[in-house]
Amino acid sequence: MKIELPCSSQSPPIGKILGIGRNYAEHADEMARDVPNEPMVFLKPASAVVRSGESVILPPQSQNVHHEVELVAVIGEKGRDIPENNALDHVGAYALGLDMTARDLQTKAKEQRHPWSVAKGFDTFAPLGPFTAAASIPDPQNLRLRLTVNGEVRQEASTEKMMFSVAELVSYCSQIFTLTPGDLLYTGTPSGVGPVQDGDVLEAAATNCASLSVTVTRPA
Repeated sequence: MKIELPCSSQSPPIGKILGIGRNYAEHADEMARDVPNEPMVFLKPASAVVRSGESVILPPQSQNVHHEVELVAVIGEKGRDIPENNALDHVGAYALGLDMTARDLQTKAKEQRHPWSVAKGFDTFAPLGPFTAAASIPDPQNLRLRLTVNGEVRQEASTEKMMFSVAELVSYCSQIFTLTPGDLLYTGTPSGVGPVQDGDVLEAAATNCASLSVTVTRPA
């Protein structure tokens, strides 16, 4: 049974967090990486989630944490091997999210051919905005994403620029993982990623979506 997820604090428990790398060509270019031939999937722990109004904590292990604004598809109906033509029926809501990344640790991991789990998985590294019911967003490929840092626009792009659409991503991921209500699919970030500092205020917005705001903090 599909769970409808309105724009409120009511939601099923957070399940798997599936991240997608290099899903906008311009972001792949700015990272000097090739555009993948199929979705590049990585995982974040549920403990990485913080909600709008809370703080991103900069870890002592990294001196170069970057912001990455993303559209998040929230799974509302369980599915496995979901056909692309009805994949969006399994999305119960959308939200804005930030895939915070310890870029220095990620670069080191890539050089050593190690996984990215540490660079992506710190507590508070998956800020998540309020849910907007999927029915309010009939076309997730026609949204304008924007992220400001201290009021300055850093990232702005249309979701039509995704290399793999939300429907394609849901279908693809369901061929690997059984998707269940509460799973989060972070669909990739456009170009303009960059470092954040102690005290920065990050605000994400998109067409018809509830906004997301977090503050960056580095503990003394």
